[in-house]
Amino acid sequence: MTDNPISVRNLSREFDLGRSAGRRTLLRAVDDVSFEIGQGETLGLVGESGSGKSTIGRMMVGLLRPTEGAIDLFGTKIGPRDRRSRWKPLRHRIQFVFQDPYAALNPRMRIGEAIAEPLVIKGDLSRRDREARVRELLELVGLPASYVTRFPHEFSGGQRQRIVIARALALNPDFIICDEAVASLDVSMQAQIVNLLKDLQDRLGLSYLFIAHDLAVVRAVSHRIAVLYAGKVVEIGNRTGLYRAPLHPYTRALLEAVPRARPRERQTVIAGEVPSLLERPKGCNFCARCPRVMDVCWTVEPALMPVDDRQVACHLYGPGQDLKSETTPAGDRPGA
Repeated sequence: MTDNPISVRNLSREFDLGRSAGRRTLLRAVDDVSFEIGQGETLGLVGESGSGKSTIGRMMVGLLRPTEGAIDLFGTKIGPRDRRSRWKPLRHRIQFVFQDPYAALNPRMRIGEAIAEPLVIKGDLSRRDREARVRELLELVGLPASYVTRFPHEFSGGQRQRIVIARALALNPDFIICDEAVASLDVSMQAQIVNLLKDLQDRLGLSYLFIAHDLAVVRAVSHRIAVLYAGKVVEIGNRTGLYRAPLHPYTRALLEAVPRARPRERQTVIAGEVPSLLERPKGCNFCARCPRVMDVCWTVEPALMPVDDRQVACHLYGPGQDLKSETTPAGDRPGA
């Protein structure tokens, strides 16, 4: 297996909203996103609601077809024109853990049946072997094997999420996408599920794409972090460096917004709203909200470029850029 068995290159996704006044309206939810995930690595994907995080996850398991770009999974490259049958050999290697574990389980199906369902579909185990595998999976996620006959409503939210994780492990996957997998749980249960995911990663060599908006949880589980804003990656790098010294103004503002018992004296406040994905700014998507906006930000879109130990899409770090150069307040932007 390669060092980076999972990658996306220039991935974009548009949604057709229909026609209005004789013109087709396209919403570009994900715009030219690229990243890699190594074997046994967790990439955290963070950003505000509507930034395109879940759309990326759904494209990476074939639930949505990309409009542009390619997804490389264990040496198989899948693009916009590839048939769904191209996903078939990869299905058992990629699994998805959703935010709401109760909605992810059939309330009329016993959990033993729910966990065994992928094994039934694959069809290469006898009934006795399937039952043994289900008991093994329950014990793997910290639940007694005797729970197989119970229904989902008999469990707490944290226990249901463990059941969903057990089902995701049924076919021995290499890569799991966790889409807000702990967002619906209380803080103590979040810590338990995060520790479970890390333990499973160490034992089974799993790779994760961990989608979340809670930066404290992302920091605890991720090796590297990609920050998404309005469908574009604005900063990506290792966890330690990004949290210690965020470079992009949006990343810095996200970290400053995390509640603290002793808040810092100076905080970066994000004013305004996320731009409409139907009417993106000509330059940087963040320019109307950025406290350090410059004239170039309004007209030129910044490219993702290497800076120190990470990549950043910001004109503050362009070649020869003077970080003390004059800025233009958001309220004084051209055309305002």
